[in-house]
Amino acid sequence: MLWWILRRYMRPYAKLLIAVGLFQAAQSIASLYLPSLVANIIDNGVAKGDVHYIMVTGGVMLIITLVQVACAITAVYFGAKASMSLGRDLRGAIFHRVSEFSEREVSSFGAPSLITRTTNDVQQVQMVVLMTCTLFVAAPILAIGGVVMAMKQDLGLSWLMAVSVPVLLVSIGLIITRMVPLFRRMQKRIDAVNLVLREQLTGIRVIRAFVREDLETARFAKANTELTETALGAGRLFALMFPIVMMVLNVSSVAVIWFGGLRVADGTMEVGALVAYLSYLLQILMAVMMATFMGVMLPRAAVSGDRIGEVLTTESSVVMPEHGVTLLKGKGTIEFDGVSFSYPGAEQPVLRDLDFTVLSGQTTAIIGSTGAGKTTLVNLLPRLFDATAGTVKVDGVDVKELDPDLLWSRIGLIPQKPYLFAGSVASNLRYGKPDATDDELWAALRIAQAADFVSEMAGGLAAEIAQGGSNVSGGQRQRLAIARALVKEPEIYVFDDSFSALDSATDARLRLALKKHRSGSTMIIIAQRVATIRDADLIIVLEGGAIVGHGTHEELSQASATYAEIVASQLTAEEAA
Repeated sequence: MLWWILRRYMRPYAKLLIAVGLFQAAQSIASLYLPSLVANIIDNGVAKGDVHYIMVTGGVMLIITLVQVACAITAVYFGAKASMSLGRDLRGAIFHRVSEFSEREVSSFGAPSLITRTTNDVQQVQMVVLMTCTLFVAAPILAIGGVVMAMKQDLGLSWLMAVSVPVLLVSIGLIITRMVPLFRRMQKRIDAVNLVLREQLTGIRVIRAFVREDLETARFAKANTELTETALGAGRLFALMFPIVMMVLNVSSVAVIWFGGLRVADGTMEVGALVAYLSYLLQILMAVMMATFMGVMLPRAAVSGDRIGEVLTTESSVVMPEHGVTLLKGKGTIEFDGVSFSYPGAEQPVLRDLDFTVLSGQTTAIIGSTGAGKTTLVNLLPRLFDATAGTVKVDGVDVKELDPDLLWSRIGLIPQKPYLFAGSVASNLRYGKPDATDDELWAALRIAQAADFVSEMAGGLAAEIAQGGSNVSGGQRQRLAIARALVKEPEIYVFDDSFSALDSATDARLRLALKKHRSGSTMIIIAQRVATIRDADLIIVLEGGAIVGHGTHEELSQASATYAEIVASQLTAEEAA
């Protein structure tokens, strides 16, 4: 999967990679040429006392060194540019893929894991590309070139390379094979730490309210300790690598000097050739070490590549049409025709054989016990999920055949848990209509019964809203979410238990204002309170995912035992009458 990612996302930067290869080759060739010049200085200059030869050859070495430095800097620059560009493109690709997911895929991966895959996993792939451009490209050139140049200096010591290089490769290979499973486990435990931390930050009020700080501290400590132990295990193995490399390097150096010294004493080898041979052997072993260093990074990058690939290759269960309908003639009629829905692996469907029609301009309420499937039902309309059987239609067209932009522009959804973005009141209200004027914002706030508290906030429409709306109360957050949908002015409003945090008086005023100012819009209201829905044109009673009653408040009070029980549990006898 890592190779698939690199092949696909590095293609636009092929010219940069070619430049990296050329400059790395140039600086590697320069590195290989320098020891032979040192040998010439020793044998032809120092040994013969030829100062002129030493100065000229030294000048050549200086020029070659400057070229080597310039090539190395340029190669690193292009390599860094290519790797950072890859990271940017990968993060963008994951973000766009996740934005196409339905609730099913997001729940399957989990938000903490998706965050880790977008940040830490991309960073691992990005880093291995950078290291490849700066180290791994030069390694084979230095290794192969070093062997050729060393044998050119003296064939009699070649057996030393035949021993030292395999010993180094086998030693490092054994370490790497033990590190791969540790890296895979480490990424999963990073996910676990993110999950615990995210839950604790989100639920900090609940934790403090129930005095569970000690329990959550222990829970985080456990996840953190598991990650630390895994990282330490990988670190210990990694720590073995450099002592082994240095041991092989030093033993090889001693062997070259020992056996090379004997050959110099025999007159079969020059002193300069011995020094050059030692330099080449060190270059070869350093090249092998660079390759093995990449071998350490590659397993973790491969694990990260698999995790990134899982996201990029996962198709959304909600498939958008290639040539969707872009024009609707109606004004908000909704039809549920034999609709059923089941979650993957569930034994029982959440919704079963739903048949009903919401006429344009009609207010339809959906009520039922907790777990009856009310929220799942309204999530089928904007295609947060797709029905597993039957069809959901808007103005006579199946929502699966509608262009998604057209469908979403027709629906104003106020979710069960209203979410406000960090910014100002105005930026949140303009989320669905960026060009809305201040007058339009205030008009929506007045309908949503939010104008009073917004006007009292410092700055009014420019007042700051914290992430998630944490600096306003639950009721204020709900009213701002309702105002945000009102600013959009869609044909269909979906209120998913959006009045639950409002007191009865505010609830009544808000519904009256909606009836007055948005009477031509189709409204679907999910609510737990009978008082909120009793004036609806049509009330649908859900029980166990099936419709067990439908009609007006008066009709259902007489004909539906389930609805009558709900009414009796909430209203006094006088109110019910």
